[in-house]
Amino acid sequence: MAELKSIKARYEPWKALVQGIDDLEVLCELSEEAGEEGEAPEIEETLGELEAKYGKQNLLELMSGEVDRNGCFLTIHSGAGGTEACDWAGMLFRMYLRWAERRAYTIVEVDRLEAEGGIKSATVRIDGDYAYGYLKGESGVHRLVRISPFDSNARRHTSFASVYAFPVIDDSVEVEIRSEDLRVDTYRSGGAGGQHVNKTDSAVRFTHLPTGIVVACQSERSQTMNRATAMSMLKARLYEYYRQEKEKENERFAQEKKDISWGNQIRSYVFQPYTLVKDYRTKAETGNIQAVMDGDIDPFIEEYLRFAWKHKDA
Repeated sequence: MAELKSIKARYEPWKALVQGIDDLEVLCELSEEAGEEGEAPEIEETLGELEAKYGKQNLLELMSGEVDRNGCFLTIHSGAGGTEACDWAGMLFRMYLRWAERRAYTIVEVDRLEAEGGIKSATVRIDGDYAYGYLKGESGVHRLVRISPFDSNARRHTSFASVYAFPVIDDSVEVEIRSEDLRVDTYRSGGAGGQHVNKTDSAVRFTHLPTGIVVACQSERSQTMNRATAMSMLKARLYEYYRQEKEKENERFAQEKKDISWGNQIRSYVFQPYTLVKDYRTKAETGNIQAVMDGDIDPFIEEYLRFAWKHKDA
């Protein structure tokens, strides 16, 4: 039933679009036969609506991967730059949360390691249709250039943070995890959460020994719940790892392993001496950096989807 619902969700909007085009053709023919121009505003308005619907559906067709429709785990790590980088990681974290809120997606913070000025690393689960499909192109190193608020001499600083997106895996996708390949560590959660959270070993960290993948969760009060969330994250990470290994395209997975510094960035955010956000892969750019930091990143996401589709067989 779930698969049938998914197929209908892709098919029925196209069917409605075709019907809308047929209706528009009839309206145009009637207007021409009557020799009247009074229908022109209605025709233009209808055409604009159909074009918008087509653009939306065409974008969804670019996300036809097995797990593109799934939810997404998003991990952000601060890189070179110390306090500056931690602040930048926090700014990116807020940007993606704002983007998810705009789409009315469900947001659950899974893990957070705070540091002076911001965050050292954080992982959030974002649930909603095509969350992973939209965010998969955000994986990589993001570079910030600005006058540092932490520098008393008001000098310009460059900071880096890495973003890594991987899909939430449901029960329909099998990922084998052998117990002998897994190391489990428990520890006390940090930050707010009450006496129970801070005085018991409720936080969980899984290390998958063959691949070296590490996931952690400390957002729940119960160790059992944290184990379940961590296992879900591990399955998602392993699915992505094995998929890319099978396709012999490990570059994206290795992005998180690369130095979070010069030469590896996919996008730059420049606050001074001018304002510019530029994606190095698609060449998409905008000068409205405040809108971007408030979550308006759809133009970059859509350009990447078109870019990836165009180059998928290259």
